[in-house]
Amino acid sequence: MIPELRTRFNQEFSPDRYAKLLALLQERCRVPVEFRVAETPVFVKKAMMDEMAGAGCQLAKSLLGNSSYLEAARQAIPVQYRVSGEEGHPHFLTADFALVRDRAGRLTPKLVEIQAFPSVYAYQAILGCAYREAYGLATGLKRYLCGLDDTLYWKMLTKTVLGKLDPENVVLTEIDPAHQKTRVDFEVTARKLGIAVVDIRSLEAVGNRLHYRNGKGKLVPIHRIYNRAIADELMAREIRLPFDLTRRWDVQWAGHPNWYFLISKFSIPWLTREAAPDSVVPPAVFLDEFLEGDGRARLRAAGVDVPDAAGADTVYPMLLLKPLFSFAGKGIRFEPRQAELEAIPRERRHDYLLQERMTFVHNIETPCGLTQAEFRILYLWPEDGNLTPVLPLVRLGRGKMMGVDHNRNQEWVGGSAAFLEE
Repeated sequence: MIPELRTRFNQEFSPDRYAKLLALLQERCRVPVEFRVAETPVFVKKAMMDEMAGAGCQLAKSLLGNSSYLEAARQAIPVQYRVSGEEGHPHFLTADFALVRDRAGRLTPKLVEIQAFPSVYAYQAILGCAYREAYGLATGLKRYLCGLDDTLYWKMLTKTVLGKLDPENVVLTEIDPAHQKTRVDFEVTARKLGIAVVDIRSLEAVGNRLHYRNGKGKLVPIHRIYNRAIADELMAREIRLPFDLTRRWDVQWAGHPNWYFLISKFSIPWLTREAAPDSVVPPAVFLDEFLEGDGRARLRAAGVDVPDAAGADTVYPMLLLKPLFSFAGKGIRFEPRQAELEAIPRERRHDYLLQERMTFVHNIETPCGLTQAEFRILYLWPEDGNLTPVLPLVRLGRGKMMGVDHNRNQEWVGGSAAFLEE
């Protein structure tokens, strides 16, 4: 954090400037932002952001180079969601980091989650511009990583989503996109890239191709899908698509659905096995390993304070119970009890992990008190390019969890952006 910039921002803040920020977002996004926008961005030393970005790249590449891991992860994909036509690498990646104190008391990043799935790439770029304009932030503060600017960023995002195809034949698919909280990102993406936003349930199969209907009702062939439909939601809502997702269609995927599973929370126990003592990876094991194998011993060996299981009421205050395939923090249990763990059917225990609980450092001074930040690094990986960290996304909160749903009825929390100083 950069104290002098934090102090100056707080001194110069006014409700009118925050109102201007929200008005700019409404004007430029053209639809309401349906999640809370934080009053403030954060100001971070570029070296720390580069450290996070580099760690995410290293972890992703280690997973992609581990054939045993990939085979195990592929077997964990539910059969009905094993989609054909998987490419050699994901097009999108996000890595979430907390800031914690290490044993020496230094502020250091720690991985929260890594996921090969798109995030709000378009909206986040608009948000950063709006912060700068509304608050008159110095042009010398950078927003992008790897030397990118607005022009280069949009060029790379366009290339990653479209490939080399005509925008008319590329669609962004989601479940009921008009009613998703991330609708604002869909609308900005559609306008900037010239593609249609389509409910995945409305796609029509003709022969070996998928089609959508444009604004005039014309049936248009789809050559590439920018996939934003989360498999967890499809499963939770028991949605039956009008086409067989596992069949090999004559279509490209920008963000192939399999990668949602292949680089996910499933990877963290695997990364733990090879992690050095000072690794950014928090120790984690699968639930079946903890209850029926050597998982408890491995967590202790990694330095986690895990009590013996004395009975059903034994509590594990330093652990989180996480379902492997869920989004927005759904299903996470803090301080799980032995009885809760054993209540999960034996055949389902491999679908959960137990991970060391991290203590986020509250180090951002605001008029409402100290606030904590979670940093998400957004990566792009076009077909003929490299895995590239492009833009940080920030979530501010004071609750147990960092999602906007877990910080309601509070101020100086919510979705935010980072400005970087050399």
